[in-house]
Amino acid sequence: MLRFTASFIGGLFSFVTLGVLFGALTIGAVFYIYAHDLPSHEQLANYAPPTISRIYSGEGKMIDEFAQERRLFVAIEDVPDLVKDAFISAEDKNFYSHHGYDVTGMVSAFRDAIVSRGQNLRGASTITQQIMKNFLLDGTRSAERKIKEIILASRLEESLSKDKILELYMNEIFLGQNSYGVAAAAQTYFNKPLRDLTAGEAAMLAAMPQAPGKYHPVTAKERVTERRNYVLREMWQNGYIDEATYEAERVKPLLSVQNGDYESSRTSLPPRDYFTDEIRRQLSTEFGEQEFFTGGLAIRATADPELQKVAAKALQSGLEKFDRGQGVWRGTGKTLPVEVLGDETAWRAALADVKDLPRDVEGWFAAVVLSVGESDARIGIEGVAENGEGHFIPAEDVTWARKKNADGGLGPKARVAGDLISVGDVVMVRAMTNDDDGSFRRWTLRQVPEVQGAFMAMDVFNGRVLAMQGGFSYQYSVFNRATQATRQPGSSFKPFVYAAALDSGFTPATIVIDAPIEVDTPQGLWTPKNASNKFYGPTPLRTGIEQSRNLMTIRIAEEIGMQTVAGYAERFGVYDRMQPFLANALGAQESTLFKMVAAYAMFANGGERVEPTLVDRVQDRYGKTIYRHDNRICDDCKLAMLENGLGPRIESSRERVMDAVTAYQLTSMLEGVVVRGTASGAIDLPVPVGGKTGTTNDAKDVWFIGFTSNIAAGCYIGYDQPRTLGGGASGGGLCGPVFQEFMKEAVKKYGGGKFKVPPGGYFRKIDRFSGAPLPDDASGPNVVSEYFREGEDPLFGLGYVDGGFAMGENLPLFAYGESDSGTTVTTVTGETAIIPDNASIGTMATGGLY
Repeated sequence: MLRFTASFIGGLFSFVTLGVLFGALTIGAVFYIYAHDLPSHEQLANYAPPTISRIYSGEGKMIDEFAQERRLFVAIEDVPDLVKDAFISAEDKNFYSHHGYDVTGMVSAFRDAIVSRGQNLRGASTITQQIMKNFLLDGTRSAERKIKEIILASRLEESLSKDKILELYMNEIFLGQNSYGVAAAAQTYFNKPLRDLTAGEAAMLAAMPQAPGKYHPVTAKERVTERRNYVLREMWQNGYIDEATYEAERVKPLLSVQNGDYESSRTSLPPRDYFTDEIRRQLSTEFGEQEFFTGGLAIRATADPELQKVAAKALQSGLEKFDRGQGVWRGTGKTLPVEVLGDETAWRAALADVKDLPRDVEGWFAAVVLSVGESDARIGIEGVAENGEGHFIPAEDVTWARKKNADGGLGPKARVAGDLISVGDVVMVRAMTNDDDGSFRRWTLRQVPEVQGAFMAMDVFNGRVLAMQGGFSYQYSVFNRATQATRQPGSSFKPFVYAAALDSGFTPATIVIDAPIEVDTPQGLWTPKNASNKFYGPTPLRTGIEQSRNLMTIRIAEEIGMQTVAGYAERFGVYDRMQPFLANALGAQESTLFKMVAAYAMFANGGERVEPTLVDRVQDRYGKTIYRHDNRICDDCKLAMLENGLGPRIESSRERVMDAVTAYQLTSMLEGVVVRGTASGAIDLPVPVGGKTGTTNDAKDVWFIGFTSNIAAGCYIGYDQPRTLGGGASGGGLCGPVFQEFMKEAVKKYGGGKFKVPPGGYFRKIDRFSGAPLPDDASGPNVVSEYFREGEDPLFGLGYVDGGFAMGENLPLFAYGESDSGTTVTTVTGETAIIPDNASIGTMATGGLY
């Protein structure tokens, strides 16, 4: 019996030993098989997670952010211990002691599954294993993936420190609400940095990895609270918090941004606008879209937030004024179901869901028409509390308009609110206030103008774009008309023709014939005209640009050659390639406002190339500067202080695109446009200003581009699908006030002075009507002091520039100053000349494309 027992035990021992050996060999073989062809874990040592790129103003205030995944990278040493402890307690309490996988945890999970007969299935993956699953493997649940996970986890533990592994995990883990990593999640749920989280808030974040798609702090509040409290209990039992803290935190209500307990981080940012979106568009091209959205770039924008608001308001005011002058009500075209209007909570929720409304227009609110009475209409306003009396659109607010019907026709002029709006209509409203004390008067209907436009301003010396508004409302239309819309610049192109002429031997006093022209073209006879349909005889160059004379411009272009004009336009960046057709001398070829303003900046700065930029500097996620716009050298800027009265010397190697004397001559002539020419009724600033109006054929586009000694700015207005703005539309009349409103504030902040006179020339007074030289003591409205190059004398009466055109025999002869009416003046030679009355904004003065 003993021999049998010993034999049995021996056999059992051998069986068990062989079984264990066989099992070990089997496990070893399985691991050996799966250990081949696994992804390399070594790439994680240099892993840079996709991170939010942020845009900052010049003052360092964040103004926008872009990301594919909402993730903020944070180094492990900057993660508070409380947050680390919460995640370790929730996910892997043996993290600092295991070697990548936790045998005890796996056995415990296996036991619980058997005891519960499959009802209590829980994961036993360590943090290291989860990293392997998220980074290198797919998310399928299978024994094969689990084996690979364990192999890779053990390898990673040999390669990286525990803290580095935890850093990877805490920056990569998905925590719901499009938030990746603990820093982004803290901002998403609590709008707090990690250092300000309470134990309960840290525990809530640590609760999320288990089921981020199901653990919503509002819709699954009870489930999230239970899981948070479980994590708090684990933190207490693991010795990370004391019992008092555990008891205090577990009874606190679950607060979150989603529940309205905290403001969203997005509310601290201004609404996205054309400026930051254009940065996105340009840098996505420069660095690649993937790098821009995932590279964690810190972008310092050139925008001046104060002037950006002024630019938006100025353009919006100009567009709205024109639109209301048309007297047509179109509304938003959006409605809410009548059944939701009786419940305030319901209509507010439905109104909040309406997209593509211009909520970014300052002072405007979305609203819905709740009822329509005999004269007034009651409205509910987004973000404005109801009161006992309610909010109304009175009859007096609608009498300016006629409703546009579905068939495109117009209804009768409105007398009561119901003539324009109906129950359920979604409308935009603004509070009208009293001018004297700002007190509320009434609510007034607003609508997005059908006409559109753009505005841009930049520093003439360094190219920094200070403000850009690409349309009426970014939220209504993201198309940036400052950079993306190519339009005919019309007469605002003429300065480039005159610049080419001044560099080709012309002077501001050169006499050019203003007379009819006929040109044979393949399309037939072209007979361009001045905007007044009149011609004015021999005229100095200065007057030609001040009064925007088309016929003079064509003769100048023909005299110097369109190839020369095209070369200047391309040198200034107005066009990449300009077609050398005469009509293009009048601005027939399309360009963008962005290019035109940048080109005018080169007039203002004395003729040096300046590249417009929306970005001062770009830094990567590690703080290294990878782009800087201003590469000028300033050694004095490194000094702690300078002597009294001295400023820093800045060395520039910028290319000269035009002669400095030419730049000053042209600038002086463009000052004349503002003082007595086509912009004289619109611009009135306390500093010297130069500029040029532009109005294209049939007034489809109107422009004004101008500059002070340090800022260039420009505006264009037109329909997106070009059509006439009407007979009275002009660059000075529509864009001039926009420029004036903006520059009035810009001058207050940045000042301005006289344009710098370059060396190499001298001043000489001339008669601006005849071009004749005058004595130094001459004065009067006809006297202008012109700047001539050394050795260049104004030659009076020795010939005219006619461009080689012959007058058509079927056209009337011209006479000097010919006009139906005007002001009679006597020139220095004793001759009588008539200065036409039509030399004003809205007629001949607008210039244009013909």
